[in-house]
Amino acid sequence: MVTAQNGDPNWWRGAVIYQVYPRSFQDTNGDGIGDIKGITSRLPYIASLGVDAIWLSPFFTSPMADMGYDVADYCNVDPMFGTLSDFDEMMAECERLGLKVIIDQVISHTSDQHPWFIESRSSRTNPRSDWYVWADPKPDGTPPNNWLSIFGGPGWEWDGIRKQYYMHNFLLSQPDLNFHNPDVQDAMLATVKFWLERGVHGFRLDTVNYYFHDKQLRPNPPVVYDANTTGLETDTNPYSMQSHLYDKSQPENIEFLKRLRSLLDQYDCRTTVGEVGDGDRSLTTLAIYTSGDDKLHMCYTFDLLSPRFTAKHIRGVISRCQEIVTNGWVCWAFSNHDVVRHVSRFMQTPQEREPIARLAISVLSTLRGSICLYQGEELGLPEAELSFEDLRDPYGIRFWPAFKGRDGCRTPMVWDAKKSLAGFSEATKAWLPVPPEQAVLAVDGQQDIEQSVLNHYRRTLEFRKRHAVLLDGDMTFVDTAADLLVFVREKQGERLLFVFNLTREAQDYGLPAEFTEVSPQPMPGYDPPLSDRTVRLGAFDVFCAKV
Repeated sequence: MVTAQNGDPNWWRGAVIYQVYPRSFQDTNGDGIGDIKGITSRLPYIASLGVDAIWLSPFFTSPMADMGYDVADYCNVDPMFGTLSDFDEMMAECERLGLKVIIDQVISHTSDQHPWFIESRSSRTNPRSDWYVWADPKPDGTPPNNWLSIFGGPGWEWDGIRKQYYMHNFLLSQPDLNFHNPDVQDAMLATVKFWLERGVHGFRLDTVNYYFHDKQLRPNPPVVYDANTTGLETDTNPYSMQSHLYDKSQPENIEFLKRLRSLLDQYDCRTTVGEVGDGDRSLTTLAIYTSGDDKLHMCYTFDLLSPRFTAKHIRGVISRCQEIVTNGWVCWAFSNHDVVRHVSRFMQTPQEREPIARLAISVLSTLRGSICLYQGEELGLPEAELSFEDLRDPYGIRFWPAFKGRDGCRTPMVWDAKKSLAGFSEATKAWLPVPPEQAVLAVDGQQDIEQSVLNHYRRTLEFRKRHAVLLDGDMTFVDTAADLLVFVREKQGERLLFVFNLTREAQDYGLPAEFTEVSPQPMPGYDPPLSDRTVRLGAFDVFCAKV
């Protein structure tokens, strides 16, 4: 069996990473909000899935305007989640269980409550006056350019003390740092070192292409919105109506990423995974950021976080990736804390929830790259339907009802259907509701059912680890006239053929003549019949064979 061993500097290549959203994983103190002790208590469950690492969404000191992505102290745990001692105990338990720990590093912006910003806004002459992106107004008092915030409205906020605007790509309470200032880079690298010294194995870098802005503050040109573009940006948001040439993805970012990598290389077996949101340029940006061995180890984009679960779409995304990302590494995912849960995106009827949940992990586990799973997807959880009164996400509140925000995928993890709040908390009310349609899918009800989605995930991840070719072997698509996703994974003499039927109709697949010897290797949950070199695939079916 191939596993990520301690001491292996390439443990991240092909690793399975399980994302934990701390607010919603497990509450231990009865306040209705998850905490670090809760994560520690559930680590044996995470390890039982067969994953290599956990990724923790932000747990740092924060006013929580954006659920912790507005950091006020990079080197401490918010009291809501516990203490640094709790974190250290969690790290020790992860080490015992053989789990690596990746934390969310949000360094493109801070909270407006961070001491750095409080000092920066106090005057134009203080030592940190240039630590954020400040600019004078136009003569008519309007912002310096047309840059927009992803969360709605201008990307600039007026400050009456400095009598200048400051830039914010997200909430106005999330001012952007000025990475053109070397002191800012040094300060940020110091926060990274703090956690490296505490033993973390890697960093998920939030909005990694947003660190630098155009020094000349040139306005962004307009773009014709393509309805096929996917991700957080939708046609309900004016942000998607600009081509973001100047407010992100600037060339200066390359040198900073090299500085970051140089720091990590001073420690054994560390990794980085960058989040790249750059529209139709995302794969190009990813290729640049992961090329060579002196920048990021890997990145992910939003290409598979779309409503399209078709052979054409998946092949198109991966083919473009193979063409563009020639010597980098990609991390794939179907769900995370920012998008509608994938079973709800992909299914057409409620009856399709389970077969699509099984098929999605089967596809993901066979792709070339590392993979991220999002808490609850292993239960086949659908997106929660919440009322406006229940929303906590400022993004959803701003664009309701055209866009419902991200709370629907952030509801509490469900552990025991018989308990209040499905075992998430002993409080009378959680920070977000626990929907009944999710509670009935709780862990306790799936543990002992052989064909449950949960156990399908476990068997599929074990299948992935059993075949080294799936971790980092070559991937070659096989042309077919049928509506099927067909490819071969190959490494050191092992060749596996995969045929995925992502449609709702049965399909036959005639094996090409090039595959002279075919030895079926049933994937967990799938074993379509092979007769006279024709595979009879049912709807949402998978065929695997050694060829």
